[in-house]
Amino acid sequence: MSIIQFGTDDWRAIIAEDFTFDNVAQVAQAHAQAIIRAGGSRMMIGFDSRFASDRFALRVAEVMRAFGLSVQVSEGIIPTPVLSFAVRNAGADAGVMITASHNPSPYNGYKIKGFYGGSATPELVALVEHELTQLEQPVRDSQTPVERFDAQEEYFQHIAQILNLEVLRQYKGRWYFDAMGGAGAGWLKAFANWANLPLELVELRHPAHPLFYGANPEPIDKNLEPLIQALRSESGLVFGVATDGDADRLGAVAAGGAFFNSHQIFVVLLAHLAQKGLRGRVIKTVSTSSLVDLLAAKLGFEVLETPVGFKYITNAFLEGEDNLEKVVLIGGEESGGLAVMGHVPERDGLLNSLLLLEAVSSSGLSIEEQFQAVEQDLGVTHAYDRIDLELEAAFDKSAFLVKASKISSIADRVVRRVNLLDGVKLEFEGFGWLMFRASGTEPMLRVYCEAQTSTEVARILEAARALVFA
Repeated sequence: MSIIQFGTDDWRAIIAEDFTFDNVAQVAQAHAQAIIRAGGSRMMIGFDSRFASDRFALRVAEVMRAFGLSVQVSEGIIPTPVLSFAVRNAGADAGVMITASHNPSPYNGYKIKGFYGGSATPELVALVEHELTQLEQPVRDSQTPVERFDAQEEYFQHIAQILNLEVLRQYKGRWYFDAMGGAGAGWLKAFANWANLPLELVELRHPAHPLFYGANPEPIDKNLEPLIQALRSESGLVFGVATDGDADRLGAVAAGGAFFNSHQIFVVLLAHLAQKGLRGRVIKTVSTSSLVDLLAAKLGFEVLETPVGFKYITNAFLEGEDNLEKVVLIGGEESGGLAVMGHVPERDGLLNSLLLLEAVSSSGLSIEEQFQAVEQDLGVTHAYDRIDLELEAAFDKSAFLVKASKISSIADRVVRRVNLLDGVKLEFEGFGWLMFRASGTEPMLRVYCEAQTSTEVARILEAARALVFA
């Protein structure tokens, strides 16, 4: 067996190289052993649109059933947030999603979901990794028929309780959805029909496709050219949304074709949820816009900043379920994953797309106008970019981060505070910051920057690049 290494809550590898039926079976057996040791007995499995994802899901089911677990597999391609919802809704002990999320089509992955309907805790992942070293030989197997499940109706009923359907029905214009060939394909259309929404939904890169129509299924500007082109001729309230390979992340494009980034989406949704009268803590990863902090402070909401990784946001939501004083309104990350009050503690690109539409319909303002209103109210403007710097294998990332932590000024910006929560974040006097964060798995340094203009962001990032390669 080749080396299997889990990330935050999943294992990803290239199909037919390391992501093979034998290796998937090994992981499934380790997962089954971990669940049984924890007293669990019921599993639910979903899969995305990648090559052979359905067959990998069945292989997982065969192994787990051989251990005596009760196992259900989704009827067809399913978004990750729907699988997470189904696990919690059905009272299952854990879930498995066969997906590599936003990674390119040659990859596939094994995502572990907890009984609460969200990313696996580090403790559960550690248990599975330990069991990988304690496997019974040979891998058990079962050829009995697998039970199937379809969670669409229950999922629609659930998110309808979070949304205001009457407000959504007031929107009668065009709305664009780019599924990028991923697991979200067809789901917003199905919900619109289910909820009798009179909008005109234009679907791009639909239906689901194992090669994602040749694109990398991450909803960022460089991958959304079809959606950007479609929106160039639009005006007014019209906008488009895009979800990644397993539909847990969200990107958007405004009328006129301007990309609307994850920070802007976070801000608009936070303002909209507050407008609906909802209150709670705001959870954000350290690489997320400072506009979130400023808006939350103005609204009187507590902000908790976490390291990068959605597991920290999930933990905050679970903490809020146990203690109403710590209930979470919204939690999000720079990469486009957001979770909201009343839902499972999981990123959900579908629900968040509908909440954006609800915000437009209720306010009568475009997504850009809503964001600009927040900027004007707070007295700052937002620009953001990130660069990923590939390094020589001999580059000492730890030594560089120590050096970076001692910077007092860069690109004519004075450092007010050094934040070491995750990597090194240089918070400037006034508005803006620069952050260095090393990859834990490859020779790469991620550099993030927020300032008031794109020109300033570019200037600061160029200074950061020069510093790295000095």
